[in-house]
Amino acid sequence: MTKRFFLGVGMLLVATWLHAQLTLEQCVEHAQENYPLIKKYDLLSKTQEINLSDINKSWLPQIGIYGQGTVQNAVPSFPDALSNIMSQMGTDMPGLGKLQYKVAAELNQTIWDGGTSKSQREIVRADNAEHLAQLDVQLYAIRERVENLFFGILLMDEQIKQIQATQTLLQGNLNRLRAMKTNGTAMQSDVDMMEAQYLTASQQLIQAQSNTQSYRRVLEIFTGIDIGVQHLVKPEADMPDNLTVNRPELNLYDMQTRANEIRSSTIKSSLMPKVRLFAQVYYGYPGFDNFKSMMNRDLSLNALAGVKVSWNIGSLYTKKNRERQLQIASEGIDTDRGTFLFNISLQALSQTDRINEMEDIMKEDARIVELRANVRRAAESQLGNGIIDTTALLSKITDENQARLSASYHEIQLIQLIYQLKHTLNR
Repeated sequence: MTKRFFLGVGMLLVATWLHAQLTLEQCVEHAQENYPLIKKYDLLSKTQEINLSDINKSWLPQIGIYGQGTVQNAVPSFPDALSNIMSQMGTDMPGLGKLQYKVAAELNQTIWDGGTSKSQREIVRADNAEHLAQLDVQLYAIRERVENLFFGILLMDEQIKQIQATQTLLQGNLNRLRAMKTNGTAMQSDVDMMEAQYLTASQQLIQAQSNTQSYRRVLEIFTGIDIGVQHLVKPEADMPDNLTVNRPELNLYDMQTRANEIRSSTIKSSLMPKVRLFAQVYYGYPGFDNFKSMMNRDLSLNALAGVKVSWNIGSLYTKKNRERQLQIASEGIDTDRGTFLFNISLQALSQTDRINEMEDIMKEDARIVELRANVRRAAESQLGNGIIDTTALLSKITDENQARLSASYHEIQLIQLIYQLKHTLNR
């Protein structure tokens, strides 16, 4: 029963420890989801829906209501001879009145707009795709900042580990010196020197722990999760399969080029004629029956319907200039793309050289640590035999600590360099 209990507790602790592990990709994912800019994706989607809805509504019947009153200095009238004859017959024919007024309603229904609405819809979608690509570029920059924080914490955690290991060595040698002083084979100054070095290491440990907590708090702000003392998993040092660039900036250039191509289609649609049905109803004076309106000033209800064809040839004058502007803009985008790829290639080449350099440096790390440890162990033995003093031993301990710390740093720095290369390429 006791064995089962302890086995269950052990499994629970292991599960808790595994759950407390945090990978670099998890941090990047949380940071991108937590970044305020992420809300703009939803805003852009809603804006596109509104713009497309407005364009689609342009095909709905357009109704206008207006009132009008005018005074004219001349209006159609009957010839004087005819007016006199009709007057003698008892019929008054005053002609149209100079004061005219009406309340009207007008209905317009587009039949064909020459492809204008289609082009507008494509432009809205292209602009939205371009804005989304811009957001992708901005969010991608978050990855680099999170990676720097993540590897910074790993480096400081490694420093803490090495300081604690050094403290263990110093404490062991301090206990030995105290025993030697009791036996009369060491002086108080030797004990004080070793204890001072131990206390110095304790100060370094406090500072390192404070720094790593500061970095963790900043990472918490970025990710929006409670990192606390969670164990950060050291990533694998896997080099990219190739140096092909897959950055989001390239998609942005593609979207900008596509938007320009679509805008060129609007130039063609602006040259096409527009066809629409129209109807007009108004109540007022004069009516469409001019003869009746010349006989009296009575208000009447009038209606008119038909087909209207309009063609604005003014767009022909600026067609070539607009096409040239779009062409220049596309050439500028191609130049920006080429410059970006050139700079990225140089950066990737430099990073690859640094990775190769670090790999060469690391080849001797294990041997250096082994030799430094051998020298320190020998110095400890020599101190016990009175061959060397405490100062010499402390120097050997410091050298070993520096060798171990450098080896750990080199390992983490190599992984960081590889991830910097991956970030440069987006691999």
